[in-house]
Amino acid sequence: MLLFCMCILPFTLLMASHLVSATVSKSFRDCSQFFYMQTPPAGIRGTSLKWVCQKYADKLRYATLYDSSRHLPLYSAYIFKKSDGKTRMDTPWMYEPQVERAAQWIFANYGLSMLASHDESSNMRALPLSEDTPPLIEDSQAVLEDYTDAVGYRRGPLNPDLHQAEPDDKSSTYTLTNVVPLITDFLETSWKPYLDAIRRRLNNFCHGKSFVVTGVTASGAAIQRNNRDRLIIPKHLWLAYCCPQFDRNSPYEVRFMFPSYGGYALNEQAGYSVVEVPLKTLESFLKSQTDVDSDITIFYKGCKQTIMSHIAAGTQ
Repeated sequence: MLLFCMCILPFTLLMASHLVSATVSKSFRDCSQFFYMQTPPAGIRGTSLKWVCQKYADKLRYATLYDSSRHLPLYSAYIFKKSDGKTRMDTPWMYEPQVERAAQWIFANYGLSMLASHDESSNMRALPLSEDTPPLIEDSQAVLEDYTDAVGYRRGPLNPDLHQAEPDDKSSTYTLTNVVPLITDFLETSWKPYLDAIRRRLNNFCHGKSFVVTGVTASGAAIQRNNRDRLIIPKHLWLAYCCPQFDRNSPYEVRFMFPSYGGYALNEQAGYSVVEVPLKTLESFLKSQTDVDSDITIFYKGCKQTIMSHIAAGTQ
């Protein structure tokens, strides 16, 4: 019997490892279509990174670089869809099973018998409405309880639903691995109007795919719960888009903002508006922040246009 146990355990551990590695990767290989020229941003660092291909209703929707130790998405990358700007009101908040430490939790809490019932679909799932969130979820990512007593803060999505058109694409943005704590006044008076301005600009003047990356710089401050740091508060929000195929007859006041442009803002009380800048200026600004290397690039070759890049961007 002892021999049997010694033999079966390594096999079971191998199976558990397979279940985890099937959904958590160290690259965006399975969802590279959400990046311009299938190339993710370079030079963004974190302490415990998860490369998450956000999946909803059995379809990949966008990509998120998630720092699970700080419960903070560093950026979400998505393809903008022309929309009317309406938001969904009936979608429950969800969590991302891909950032769970599945094998560790299964062995520690339920033993080997739970192994076969692990859901391999990788779809995001609705968070429990009770206060008894499973420790596995709470340990690896933000949960609803983290925002309960976060007075003055709101959940701010990096991939916002008003930048999506289809109902399922909109619903997929309601996962806590896609949101960060934003000061309410800043969200309502600065960031939301900026997102809507970007929506209208890309709606009207981008004729092909528009690749968007929205991210944060981290501060040292955190929202606590039960005397523990739970949510790192972003210091800045930033956004950049790349639209290789745009209206070259557009008015000058918008034409110079193509094929790429960006913006950033300080996550503070009202009065801090979004500063819109060229892509290179945004990258230079991010170089001065923590968790960013000196060689940061958001888009492949700065979203520079060539005949081949036009073809590739149009066929991704």
